[in-house]
Amino acid sequence: MSTLVAADPVSKPASPWQTWGRILVLPYLLIFVVFVLFPVCYGLWLARHPSSYEHLFADPIFLRTVVNTLVFLLVAINLKMVIALALSGFFLHERWWIKILSVLFILPWAVPSIPTILSVRFMLNPEWGVINSTYFRLTGLDGPNWLNDPTLALSFSMLMHIWKSLPFWTLILLAGRMAIPSEQYEAASVDGATRWQKFRFITWPAMKGLFLTSTLLSMIWTLGDFNSVYLLTGGGPADLTHVLATLGIRYLRLDQLDLAMASIVVALPLVLPLVYFMMKRLSK
Repeated sequence: MSTLVAADPVSKPASPWQTWGRILVLPYLLIFVVFVLFPVCYGLWLARHPSSYEHLFADPIFLRTVVNTLVFLLVAINLKMVIALALSGFFLHERWWIKILSVLFILPWAVPSIPTILSVRFMLNPEWGVINSTYFRLTGLDGPNWLNDPTLALSFSMLMHIWKSLPFWTLILLAGRMAIPSEQYEAASVDGATRWQKFRFITWPAMKGLFLTSTLLSMIWTLGDFNSVYLLTGGGPADLTHVLATLGIRYLRLDQLDLAMASIVVALPLVLPLVYFMMKRLSK
């Protein structure tokens, strides 16, 4: 009894375009391996020892940093997104002076972080900063040392974060408002609906998904926000305003590379759930 054996399909040789495509992709793969994959794997390898996490958790600065990070996330992000939602309705009005104001409003987001945040730090200088100088001219008294108080310093860092990123999220929510059909608002006006009723029954149901997704994405980005804290306070005073994004620099300065890597790894339990929920929302 004869057995039929299926012949293997003959693989076609790669065309010259495919060959050159593979060759041109190789440099990008090499860059990814050298500058992305290798540093991540090397950092995880340095943070592999359990003793690194024992020393990290025993450091009181780390516990203060975790609290600062949670406060930063809960206060700064919620305040920023609520203000962005309100401003998106304000910039929706078609008036010439609002258009001019919108250009000025976008500037903090468009300008690089280093000069803008450092300029605010110079303004808050207790000796020659413009804020205390103006306060002295008006009252004859010396102004406070704004960045020498941990609560004030962290508050100013959150304000800097809100000021820098608020235009971006306002534009995102403004685009969401513009996608709502105007006929719905016209029909609500005919029925005698107030502004609050229009927002409650038309605007918010249409924008709720966008608002929540933007909030999750903002949390992920804020966990990696290095500039707002480090450029303004440097983690001071006495390392009391560090967040998880800046804590690693403190350990690097103390020549504790394993603790620096461990401080990055412990942020993953905060980042990964946010990424999961955001991707779950986007998949819908």
